[in-house]
This record gives sequence, C-alpha cells and structure tokens, in this order.
Amino acid sequence: MLSSASLFRFSLLAAGVAGVLFSGHAHAAAFQLKENSAKGQGRAFAGSASAPGDTAVVVNNPAAMRLLDGRQFSVGVSAISFSAKFDGEGRYVGPTGPGTGAQIGGGNGGDGGTIAPVPALYFATPLGENMHLGASLTVPYGFKTEYDRDWIGRYQGIKTELQAIDAGLSFSYDVNPWVSFGASVFAERLDVDLSNAIDFGTALYAQGVPGFAPGSQDGYSRIKGNNTEVGFTLGGLFSVDEHTHIGLTYRSQVDHKIDDGKAYFDVPAAAKAVLAVAAPGQYVDTSGKAKIIMPATATASFTHDINDQWTVMADVTRTAWSKFDTVTVDFGSAQPDSELEFNYRDTTFVSIGTDYRMSDTLTLRGGLAYDQTPTTTQYRDVRVPDQTRKWLSLGLTWTPSERTEWNVGYTHLFVSDADVSGYSVTASSINGSFDVGGDILAGSMTYKF
Repeated sequence: MLSSASLFRFSLLAAGVAGVLFSGHAHAAAFQLKENSAKGQGRAFAGSASAPGDTAVVVNNPAAMRLLDGRQFSVGVSAISFSAKFDGEGRYVGPTGPGTGAQIGGGNGGDGGTIAPVPALYFATPLGENMHLGASLTVPYGFKTEYDRDWIGRYQGIKTELQAIDAGLSFSYDVNPWVSFGASVFAERLDVDLSNAIDFGTALYAQGVPGFAPGSQDGYSRIKGNNTEVGFTLGGLFSVDEHTHIGLTYRSQVDHKIDDGKAYFDVPAAAKAVLAVAAPGQYVDTSGKAKIIMPATATASFTHDINDQWTVMADVTRTAWSKFDTVTVDFGSAQPDSELEFNYRDTTFVSIGTDYRMSDTLTLRGGLAYDQTPTTTQYRDVRVPDQTRKWLSLGLTWTPSERTEWNVGYTHLFVSDADVSGYSVTASSINGSFDVGGDILAGSMTYKF
C-alpha cells in the first residue's frame, strides 16, 4: 500500500511555501526591498529616516516630513538586475536500490535571475504650522526567479515569484522645531506564484511498485495565492540643531493569512492510476492555507551637515527574520498538514553615505553598506540563493528650477558565491554554488507646488 506520509514529502504546497520563506534576493536581505528612493539609492540608504529633502521619508520615517520643503509629489522607479547561475550537480537520494545516488539529468538551469522594475509614488503636504500629511505607494518586498523547466534542481524549484505592494497614509506632528513624531498606516497586498517538479518515480519505487524508478515519472506543481493585511510605522525625529538630525523608526510585522490559495498538479498518467488507488484524494488540484510573516524592522538614522557643501549620513536597521521559525501548511485535500521549519536569523543592515553640493543645481553623493543575509549554508534554498552582500552606491541630484528636482542612483553589489550543500526537497539533493550578482539603477522626479 502506498504511504500517504511518504508521498506527502513531495507536495509542492509544502515545498513552495518553504521556497518563499527560504528565498533571498540579491539586493536586500532575503526578499526585502529597500529600493524606494533614487536619492537614497545614491548613498546606500544612509540617512533614510533623517536626511532632509527626500519624499521617501513618508514611508521610511513619517516624523521627518517636517524636513520637506512645502507640498511635493515624487515618482520614481528602480531597475533591479539580479543574476543567479548554478554550477554543481543533483542526485537522487531515495531508498537503496537501482537509481539511488544517480545523477539527476538536466542542465544547470540557465540564469535564474531577472530584471525587475520597482516603482514608488509619494505625496506630502504641510497641514498648518506643525502638522504634515503624506501618501505613498511602494513595493517593500519582492523577487522573481525562473530556471529551465528540466534543470537538475527542478525538484527544489522552477519558478518563484513574490510581490508585496503597500498603499499608505502618513501623519506627523511637530512638538517644536526640534522634536517631531509621526505614524503611518498601510494596506499590504501579497501575491505568491511558485512551481517545481515532483519526482513520482522515486515515491512509487520506494513502495515497490514495478515499472517505476527515480526520475522516471516527473510531474509538476504550481501554487498561487494572495492576501491583503494592514500594518503600521511609528517614527520620531530629533534635531540637535538645524544641521544635525537623528531619526528613529519602527515598522510592524504583517501577518498574511492566505486562506484561498490554489495548488495545481500535473501528474503523469501511469503515476495517476496508482495514486488513485493507493493515495486517493492526494495530488489533485486543491485549495490551501498558509501564514506568511513580513518581518518587523527598527532603524536608527543620523544626518549631519559638516558645512555648506558636505553632509554625512549613517543608518542601522535590524530586521526580525527569526520570526520565520515554523510555518504550518493546511491542505484542502486529503493530504495532511505540514509544519515547515526555516531557522532564519535576525539581520543587520549598516550604511554610511555623503552628499556633496557642487552648486545650487547639482549635488553628488555616494555610500557604502553591509547587508547581512538571514540564511545559512545548511538551510539555503535554490529558489533564490541569498548571501551577505556589500554595497557601493553613487548618485546625483539635478535641480533645474525651484519646483523641479531629478535624481539618479546606482548600486553595485559585491556578493560571494552562495553555496548550496546537500539541500534536499523530496528524494533528491543538490550540491554546488551559485554565482550571484546584482546592479540597481534608480531614477525619480520631484515636483514642488
């Protein structure tokens, strides 16, 4: 009799959600995106919650809206180029017998990366003498990778796409010219789309079903789901004088409960006939539920004008990735629930940057950052291999008139190879490393009125 417990380990819904929560992105720890400001991009987001003149503070620290000059609207986009090329091998590691330990056929998957646009919209306006209102549309989390359908890591992942879009309202109150507090509320929509292959050949071979062997009966699965939840941000801005600002901000975690997810299974005819008898109600199109947590973050930010030309900034952000401990997957079909363990760790992002005002119309900037990954080699996933990275950023602002400002920012990421050592999903393992890299180019326009 075919064991439903042994078959369950090959479920995409379990593997897919694991892929989402394990995955990383080349430009921010795990699937977190900092790319919400071309001006901030140019200095590696140093001063993100304390630097004057950047409308992205509507999101990063609402209390800092008092540092904006009147009413203004900003629109921008960041183009993120991410590359992930695998070099290694995959093997079947199921029960002993013919096929066990054999190499998995297929290529290295091609370049699993992509070029993705990340938009940002902001509006900010003063309300009287000491209050400010802002609105925003940003993408705080997101990634996409897609490997060749027949690559050697197909059982671990083929396509992985996640995107979170936030629409928010912000308000701040100036206690006096030196102290301000602010808050924002945002609605966040999360969309997930994942796929991978299923090795039915190994599962049926393990049960002694004749005619089956590892890799002989590949099926495919896909999971899609979405959810909208509400979160908040709290912030404070404290100015030692008109040249020195300290920003503190906290963004809440957002608990996404996907209640109407859909799982789709493409099962080979031979395997389907056996499963209909041995495991009825499994590996059929079904609904699914899962809870995915977007982590809380806390940031301390510093900005100081050295003189009329030079300004220095620094940021430290702590992200509570350790909330990814265990996730329960609840299937709508006969397949049993699963508890998935991820072992993420909390991370730190540190950056320093500077602005140099060459003239009334032109400002140059640069920055460096250290961005820690929440993953370790033991638990690193192939869907998007994450690794600690170092940032080098450059940018400029051109102000052709009192009302109009144009910003450009660029970042190159220095990333070590991301090793994947023995990572196993289903009855296969993959060993090797990913050559990963990334570049980000951002542009924005701000209009004051």
